[in-house]
Amino acid sequence: MNKNKIIKGLGIVFLVVILVVFVKFFTSDTNFEQNEMYVEIPTGSNYDAVEKIISPYVKNMSDFEIIAKLRSYQNHVKPGRFLFKKGMNAFQLVGAMRRNVPVKLAFNNQERLENLCERLSSQIEPDTTKLLATFRDTVFLQKNGFTKDNVFSMFLPNTYEVYWNISAEKFREKMLKEYNRFWNKDRIAKAEALNMTPVQVITLASIVHKESVKKSERPIIAGVYLNRLKQGMPLQADPTVIYALKLRDNNFDQIIKRVLYNDLFINSPYNTYQKEGLPPGPIAMPDVDAIDAVLSPAQHNYLYFCASVERFGYHEFAATMAQHSINAKKYADWLNAQGTKR
Repeated sequence: MNKNKIIKGLGIVFLVVILVVFVKFFTSDTNFEQNEMYVEIPTGSNYDAVEKIISPYVKNMSDFEIIAKLRSYQNHVKPGRFLFKKGMNAFQLVGAMRRNVPVKLAFNNQERLENLCERLSSQIEPDTTKLLATFRDTVFLQKNGFTKDNVFSMFLPNTYEVYWNISAEKFREKMLKEYNRFWNKDRIAKAEALNMTPVQVITLASIVHKESVKKSERPIIAGVYLNRLKQGMPLQADPTVIYALKLRDNNFDQIIKRVLYNDLFINSPYNTYQKEGLPPGPIAMPDVDAIDAVLSPAQHNYLYFCASVERFGYHEFAATMAQHSINAKKYADWLNAQGTKR
């Protein structure tokens, strides 16, 4: 009888212990209101660094530490981006720290490499300085046929899945791989038919991209610029002057709605009123529509165009300077009536 009582008592004690352990380690141990959140553990972090980072979001760090020790996490810390969900217990939190969650990194409409690097550094671990240095590495540029002025053409606007702690070098290689995949046999053949390299196509596409957001107009605008290049005319593209002005002022946040006569004389390799041919590199990150518009331009005899005052957002095209002068005067008069000075 005593033996049965002892066994029964031990059983109760065991159940109590199990219950205590369950309550302690398998009930919610999170300390945030949102349904889920991400924590980022930098490369090279040790367990002490992890505790400092996650402590604001964990109710009882001692419980977390016990489970971390039991699951051998303390000596196997991983850098990366980890998902915490509201209501996770200590056991689940430690498990979450083993699953590096990729970032869906997105970028578009950047005007230059510096802006892109700022955008990237807000989404992945490498900072702006490291990214810039990596993309402008002389050995990399020479090996892959880029220059510091045109390496920006390597980046195609899209959404990419990468790990937050990806190195700048590995990210660069991924972008190069995507660039080479984009330039398939069909696109390369079209570029060669225009007697242009992929970088030159993207440079011209960046101008087309800035000239119009209308997909239907872009092949026509591309055709205008290609006609000018064939005839040895300067491109005389206002977006390149705007880029030159922003570069001179070191202010790419300013909004320039109107190019003035005196602006056309700015001394810059990007000023296509003064410099023949294409600028040294892209003046923006063109989207795929703009790139394909250059590769498949509309066939026509237009050499000029300006913004339309009758169809806002569109342009008026002309084959002669006489007709263009009429169109341009309409637009200038409209700007003056609106009081648009810059």
